[in-house]
This record gives sequence, structure tokens and C-alpha cells, in this order.
Amino acid sequence: LEPHLEALRRELPAPSPAVLSVLLALLAVAITFLIWRFVLGRRSSRKAVLLLGLCDAGKTLLFARLLTGRYRHTQTSITDSSAVYRVSKDKSANVTLIDLPGHESLRLQFLERFKAAARAIVFVVDSVAFQREVKDVAEFLYQVLVDSTVLKNAPALLIACNKQDVTMAKSAKLIQQQLEKELNTLRVTRSAAPTSLDGSTTGGPAQLGKKGKDFDFSQLPMKVEFVECSARGSKGEEGDADFEGLEKWLAKIA
Repeated sequence: LEPHLEALRRELPAPSPAVLSVLLALLAVAITFLIWRFVLGRRSSRKAVLLLGLCDAGKTLLFARLLTGRYRHTQTSITDSSAVYRVSKDKSANVTLIDLPGHESLRLQFLERFKAAARAIVFVVDSVAFQREVKDVAEFLYQVLVDSTVLKNAPALLIACNKQDVTMAKSAKLIQQQLEKELNTLRVTRSAAPTSLDGSTTGGPAQLGKKGKDFDFSQLPMKVEFVECSARGSKGEEGDADFEGLEKWLAKIA
């Protein structure tokens, strides 16, 4: 068989450089298409939008308002709640909203359970209590941002500055500035954590942002946006919620 193959190779003309260039270009296009299909397939399999935040930030009321439009009295959650949220009349444009508990003893446990399915994360901040809770908010957000699965999948991240109907609420711009400052401090303290005998650090698992530069959200692998909103609404319990920015963002990432 080998002599026949050798004879066939001698009889076939050698491809010209132009033909080789075309073949290589087609091969590059095919590889790019396969990679794109693989990445798109992984993203489309992640349909969850996680609602995260501290206790009393207003996650559960936001969850209820998005699904029903109605106000309801809520209490501190001890388990997750999920439902399909349709962003338009097109039935294919939907995501699964998952409201996760904000209690310190539960939030990381539930994040671990659902993080791999997250297409996006809505991190809800109490704009009224923010100045008092800024360190706790930054600590939880830091734990989310350095998580290896979150870093790998890079889900879109929205910081929803809730309770803007209250006069003392802090603006989204101020909240962003304060969070960047606190996250930078956390990064410095975690990177200075003592090392163990095997040389590993006992601090955070990953570097946040760019080394040698003060942290800001543009350094993250995912796109981060801030919106001001009010699950209660400026007209109180009988009125509508004020979260047009949140709804537009959900429609964009669906």
C-alpha cells in the first residue's frame, strides 16, 4: 500500500502559495467559529441572575416587584427564591432571577451553590445605611469578586443602589467611590497576609484589579455598572417601583 501512496503523492501537483493561503484562512475561520460557538454555548447555558447583598438591602422586595409589580412586606430570607423573569413579550427573552439570603452565615454558602449558573449578578446596596455598612458591603463584594468561578465566567455585574426614595440615600457615584476605596484597602490588607510554612498565603485567593494601581471597577474582567433605584418607589407602597435602569439592564443581558 505504501508504494501506491507514494506514487499518488508524486503525481499530484504541489499546491501553490495562493491556494495554501486560502486554505489557511479557511482553517482560521473554522477554528474561530468553533471557539465562538463553544463560548456562546457556555454563556447561553447560564441563565441565572443572582440577587446578592446584605440583609435588609431590599433584595426580596426588588425580586417581588420585578415579578409581580406589586409591593409586599418582606422579612429576612433564610433560603433562596427563584422564578423566571421575562424581559419582553418575546418568550425567549427571559432569565431566572434567584434571590439569595444576605445573612452573614448563609450568603457564601448559597453563592457557592448558584455561582456557576450566573449569567449576571445584581448586588443590591442599601443607599440609606451605606455609610454605616460600607465595610461589610465591601467585604462581601470582595469575596464575590475574587471567587475563582466568578472570575472565570465574568458575569455582568450591576450595583443596584436601592432605597433612593429616602432623602438621606447616598448617590450611586458616591457609593462607587467609597466601594473602590474600601476594596482597595481590603486588597492591600489581604495581600499582606502572613504566609504559611509551605509558602502559600492565608489571605484572599486572587489578586483584585491591577497590581501597583489603586483599584477601580474598570480593572475587573466583567463589565460593572451602577444604577439608582427604589423597590418601594417614591409614591410609597401604593405606587410603582422606581427601577427603570434595572429593567433596561436586565433586558440588555438576557
